[in-house]
Amino acid sequence: MIREETLQQSEDLTERDVLLGVINRFIGLFSREIQKTTLNQTDVEYPFVAMDTRQVLEQLTFVRDYIDSSGQYKGEEIKFVDIGCGFGNVMLFAEQFDFQVFGLEKDEASLKVARSLFEPEQLIEADIRSFASYDQFDVIYYFCPLTEGEREFEIFVEEHMKKGAILIANYKRSKEIDQDRRFVKLSKQLPVWRKVGS
Repeated sequence: MIREETLQQSEDLTERDVLLGVINRFIGLFSREIQKTTLNQTDVEYPFVAMDTRQVLEQLTFVRDYIDSSGQYKGEEIKFVDIGCGFGNVMLFAEQFDFQVFGLEKDEASLKVARSLFEPEQLIEADIRSFASYDQFDVIYYFCPLTEGEREFEIFVEEHMKKGAILIANYKRSKEIDQDRRFVKLSKQLPVWRKVGS
């Protein structure tokens, strides 16, 4: 009986499920190791926690399709930044979508791993709450990096990002962006907005 159930489960798995399962195991391994040595102040900042890979892929696919259908960039580099990038797992996926990727991080434990995966100019060692160059990026991604001061961080990013940029904001604390005329929500299901006004 157990063997039949196992066979049925394996038939239900797609190649994508298998690959994502393996990827998630490796991401989990890196995440646990980084959490042991993080220098983040965990009373106000999260230690690195990876976003679910399936959600990352869904969001990046949606944004890439939106950009391609808009024709806005026509052969230009599209600059993508992951705010609080950890060791760069989202950056690795974003590279596969032909984004020019950057990561913003201040935790040395995370950066140690990220430096083995990316060129030095792709990693920006800075505090996400005071970084002054969000306007340099076309796609801004984050996964709720703070336990305290999250709303102030959200406002700071929304104020400083450039008109036309796309924001992927996972576990966003405030819904005020939906009433902000400077932003248009691009998906009913996904936390993706475009800044249309300044």
